[in-house]
Amino acid sequence: MKKILLPTDFSENSWNAIKYALQFFKDEACKFYILNTYTPIVYHVEHVVLSPSQFGLVDVIKESSINGLDSLIKQIERAFKNPKHEFEKVSSFNTLILEIKELVKEKDIDFVVMGTKGATGAKEVLFGSNTVQVFKHIKCPVLAVPDSFEFEKIHDILFPTDYEINYQDQQINPIVEIAKLFTSRINVLHVSYGTDLLDEQEQNKEKLEVYFKNIAHLSHNVSNQEITEAINSFQQKARINLLIMINNKHSFFENLFFKWTVNQIGFHLNIPFLVIPSDSKNVIHI
Repeated sequence: MKKILLPTDFSENSWNAIKYALQFFKDEACKFYILNTYTPIVYHVEHVVLSPSQFGLVDVIKESSINGLDSLIKQIERAFKNPKHEFEKVSSFNTLILEIKELVKEKDIDFVVMGTKGATGAKEVLFGSNTVQVFKHIKCPVLAVPDSFEFEKIHDILFPTDYEINYQDQQINPIVEIAKLFTSRINVLHVSYGTDLLDEQEQNKEKLEVYFKNIAHLSHNVSNQEITEAINSFQQKARINLLIMINNKHSFFENLFFKWTVNQIGFHLNIPFLVIPSDSKNVIHI
């Protein structure tokens, strides 16, 4: 049985991500953990002595969280009557990132699915800070679903790579399994800058070919473009349904997300985005 973690702040964006996950895994036996975290403002103030009334505020917020989760699960069960799916609510006085970390380890989570921005996210913010922090710190595949994106069958997957990763099962198996599940085609995108691949890159490329040998796939090479430009351009030319990247500390992924601010990178993503950590302990079998 799959174990899927669905964080929610009760926003339309998080509801949209939940709907996507339920349709993505509609043919799989799954246990979904619906997570809401809460940290009242008084919790963030250093050296404050909580009065009884402030403790009461925490109780009120906790009750609101639990009631919100109960209502959400009822909404899910009305909209998606799937006997293969079961749900467990998790209401936690914690920060989102710390709680996700703990649950991924404690529950052996296979997948985290979340929206790209929260309830207060401005339209111009392409990835909310929570999403980027989850990409960075959670050792589990994370699927981010853009605001208002409706589920569609995954015909074409875009997989950008610099061939600087010594690919392992835990990184590539999720891609292969998703491609098999939806009979998808994988588009491998490499951006070159006028130099030949190093021997190590050639070896990694050959290794990737072995992984994809039984999957429909195409290799694409573009020259002298920024990776964000190349991804955006490819999305416009082809009908891509899912973008997948491996978060490797020595690859372009780190530069793309963690050495720039979200507003600076100009990454206009309008399709779901699966991030696979290079050192994930979980191997997904779909």
